[in-house]
Amino acid sequence: MKSSEQNSSSRLLTVTIVVFLFSAFFLLTIKEFSIFSISMTFFVPAIFFVSTVFLPRIFSADRLMLSIVNFLCALGVLILYRMSPKQGLNQAINYGIGLIAMLFFIYFVRLMQRKKPVIILLIAVSAILMVLPLIFGTERNGARAWVTLFGLGFQPSELVKVLMLIIEAYFLSKRKIFSAALYAGFCMLVLMLQKDLGTALIYYGVILVMVYVATRNYLYMGLGFVGAVFGSVIGYKMFSHVKRRVAIWINPWIDYEGAGYQIVQSLIAIVNGGVWGTGLGLGNSYVIPAHTTDFIFSIIINEFGMIFGLCILFMYILLFLRGINIALRSNSRFNAILALGSSVLIALQTFIIIGGNIKMIPLTGVTLPFISYGGSSLLSSMCIMGIIQGVASINDTQVQEDKELAQLQGDLL
Repeated sequence: MKSSEQNSSSRLLTVTIVVFLFSAFFLLTIKEFSIFSISMTFFVPAIFFVSTVFLPRIFSADRLMLSIVNFLCALGVLILYRMSPKQGLNQAINYGIGLIAMLFFIYFVRLMQRKKPVIILLIAVSAILMVLPLIFGTERNGARAWVTLFGLGFQPSELVKVLMLIIEAYFLSKRKIFSAALYAGFCMLVLMLQKDLGTALIYYGVILVMVYVATRNYLYMGLGFVGAVFGSVIGYKMFSHVKRRVAIWINPWIDYEGAGYQIVQSLIAIVNGGVWGTGLGLGNSYVIPAHTTDFIFSIIINEFGMIFGLCILFMYILLFLRGINIALRSNSRFNAILALGSSVLIALQTFIIIGGNIKMIPLTGVTLPFISYGGSSLLSSMCIMGIIQGVASINDTQVQEDKELAQLQGDLL
């Protein structure tokens, strides 16, 4: 009976989201009729439905997490298409590629149960990717973190996030603390040289939590906090763009037409949205620079309202809690640390960007997972979700094997 009720609730949630997406894109089609808008009206709800309903029949997955992630991705496509049809179409393609990447990492995590990962190869690949921006990179918003190859721009540090989680989980599961610290130190150094302090903060925070959970050593935790304070002071002293961001965080109105323009417009957009929002396509938050990346949460509140924004925030919290639950249910030390680190990364990145949008903390140049525009960001987020779903799939398999073993023992007795 309980299983039947859960399936009924899952179907109701899926149908509700499909209706929401279809209605939203249909409204945009009425506003600006085109072949692309008609295609998106049917394509995005369809890809959500297929990926939510049929993918769990291929592999064992946490259906609630899958529904939330697919909804956030589809919402990102919707908002981006409303702001820029070209970007919305590109994001829809990125979404499809991300689903394939998620499936790959579900399989990859399961494969690692039978065959140890080639850690040396993963370290080499991640090191090459991290160094690429220092050699071929271009600078954006004060950080030299982007590389353009064959006409395609991507952020290597976003892709290395996934490899970093696997490498650190492997070292910590083997209690190789020095190796884990050495690799983390290399990543921090390169990110500092790139001036990509937002990504460095995410890396550092995630690794610190993983180390503490793996060792339960308060000394490591204390040293980690000291290192964070020291690094923050060094970053503030060395980089002028960090000083500007701290200054406008304290008082953005001192230069509201210059450095403080983004955060001022973000706050205005949030206030103008009110409780229920201005309505899809009726907001004017496009005046915010980087509105499709750093400030997309402000657009969501502006057009859908604060209640809808709180619902989105609750979804991220639910993803984090489900991920932690998956880590706690794992019988493998490696899988537990891997799932925990992946969950913390998504949660920390979400907190940093939303906190920056609402002026809770200084603004950093990171993206909102699953929603913000960018192939690198969406791809890495989907890969990380694939890792969590892979661990969940292993947990379900182990539970099923335990049940079969218990039944066999009962038959023998």
